[in-house]
Amino acid sequence: MSEEIYRKLARVLDELPNGYPPTESGIEIKILKKIFKPDQAELFCDLTLAFETVEQIASRTGRPLEGLKERLMSMALDGQIFTIKIGPERMFRMLPWIFGIYEFQLGRIDRELAEMVEQYKDRFAREFFSIKPQIMQTLPVEVTIPFSQEAMPYEKVSNIIENGQSFLLNECICKKEKALVGHPCDRPLEVCLAIAPVPGMFDKSPTGRVVTREEAQALLEKSEELGLVHLAGNVKWGQYYICNCCKCCCGVLSAINELGIPASQVINSAFHAQINAEDCTGCGICADERCQVGAIEETADAYRVVEERCIGCGLCVRACPTEAIRIVRRAPDKMTPPPDTEYDWFKERARIRGLDYAKYIPE
Repeated sequence: MSEEIYRKLARVLDELPNGYPPTESGIEIKILKKIFKPDQAELFCDLTLAFETVEQIASRTGRPLEGLKERLMSMALDGQIFTIKIGPERMFRMLPWIFGIYEFQLGRIDRELAEMVEQYKDRFAREFFSIKPQIMQTLPVEVTIPFSQEAMPYEKVSNIIENGQSFLLNECICKKEKALVGHPCDRPLEVCLAIAPVPGMFDKSPTGRVVTREEAQALLEKSEELGLVHLAGNVKWGQYYICNCCKCCCGVLSAINELGIPASQVINSAFHAQINAEDCTGCGICADERCQVGAIEETADAYRVVEERCIGCGLCVRACPTEAIRIVRRAPDKMTPPPDTEYDWFKERARIRGLDYAKYIPE
């Protein structure tokens, strides 16, 4: 029975828009056994991607109300499901594998789990990044964007911070995983920022530390100095995290760098960089120190940007000593506006994968 519930859980996760593909080795089942107890796996399968109260879950599933809230809260603390309190109501929903359960294992991940995730990463990433919409979009360094090409509100990191009311600074799960398998990063570990539109949202968070808006802004400025890429959810409204990513650890960037998946397939980006060869002195700072996806290459007389590989982060523009680099908006036929909300992202992804969207997000 316990073996079958994990296989059911794996099927449920793969039926979500994000996916959780099976492997010949069964490593995806071993991961779930590490994270979930059998009764937790069973309860997870009764949830949906829509927020519900305990009473709604009990009514819909026929589960006894007694003790259900405590079980759900325990699962939320274990990073298996998501919970939020809206006014007096505590609400719960299931999480996909990514972005979701994996990131929420921050307080529980050990070497064993890290090694399992590393083993599964190639299989998962090749399928996950073969389908759009992309999970993340680039938020370019704002000082690099010409006034004539003003960023949309959802493309501006400052807009997300200004609209936030609560901020939580967390360690990066990717960096933590890499360190556990013997490949630590020399950049700071605390670089992942969660944002909420209401005050006090993170006051009881089991991981991370609450920071002010000013501290959040300082983190982003420091990240730019260190050459970290701002990545956020690929939606127009309701962005709730900003990751500051490096090429040595980030699972998203590694899909470009290590697996060779086209950058435009992995990350949604409205901009790309251009280098004026006449102003370029060939110092190599842009290619050697700033670009996190190998999008800048040396030519006989200067450096050039490989547009198809560039993710439009602007890090190279900020560091160029001769101001030879600029950031420009992509041509309309090379851009895809993000879905409006996360639910719209789920719906479009489910449509492309041929999934029954309403099964997990009832209209």
